Amino acid sequence: MPTKTEVAIDGHTLTLSNLDKVFYRSSGFSKGQVIDYYARIAPALLPHLAGRPVTLKRYPGGAADADFFYQKECPSHRPDWVNTAPVWSEGNDRNVNYCLIEDLPSLVWAANLASIELHTSLSLARDVATPTLLVFDLDPGPPAAMLECTQVALELRTVFDRHNLATFPKTSGSKGLQLYVPLNTPVSYDETKSFARALAQLLEKQHPGRVVSKMAKKLRAGKVFVDWSQNDEHKTTVCVYSLRAKDQPTVSTPVTWEEVEDAWKKQDAGLLSFDTVQVLRRFEQHGDLFAPVLTLKQKLPRLP
Repeated sequence: MPTKTEVAIDGHTLTLSNLDKVFYRSSGFSKGQVIDYYARIAPALLPHLAGRPVTLKRYPGGAADADFFYQKECPSHRPDWVNTAPVWSEGNDRNVNYCLIEDLPSLVWAANLASIELHTSLSLARDVATPTLLVFDLDPGPPAAMLECTQVALELRTVFDRHNLATFPKTSGSKGLQLYVPLNTPVSYDETKSFARALAQLLEKQHPGRVVSKMAKKLRAGKVFVDWSQNDEHKTTVCVYSLRAKDQPTVSTPVTWEEVEDAWKKQDAGLLSFDTVQVLRRFEQHGDLFAPVLTLKQKLPRLP
């Protein structure tokens, strides 16, 4: 029989279900622990969700279950206090009403839907045509792995430094790294996507044996794909502090450039893998390393 528990959070009553259900089989990490993690990391996570259309990646059977789905339209059975944002979808020829996860009750409600992963737009819902940041997703093609991503990330940072652009790295929580360039100034996706693509191609030209900018998977073996295509109004990226549906409850974790350098120098990819306990401890010790992404204003330079 399904078990249900009622909890009161900030004046709202939520019914949580199947808290003992194992969501990560290799570690026994349960649905209740997923919800508990999201509740504890909320002070760091919520500012990065606020105002952004959220796509819920739901795993009803847990992280190891292949039966997952992306939910863009906020469920009709949502509580009336879960806010939504209409975003026009050309493919559907209508508005899609995305969930806005802006407070603790809404976050716990979403986690209770088995939304192990939270994916966000690069724009705010109030202005979906204007990205607030630019992102590079460094995706290694086996046998390349995390260490190769650290090398490419450091090479990208050299370019950013040359243009006085502050850049913030985070782990994907899976096998790669993601680099965020906060903008928070008027810019279009045409501009950010063109810039990202040009930079990826420049890096590929400089390091053809290690970097690829083209999307064809057959070209990626042993190289790092610098994915510039995420800079698109219709795409989402896993949010910082989101869990990932992998063997272990790993998290997309903000890291310092010193940590990236250290992992590369020591050739130790384990230095860039973090579970929920480690992430909560890091937040207690260092605060939100990604906080500047929300407010830092920068403009894209012209590449040579």
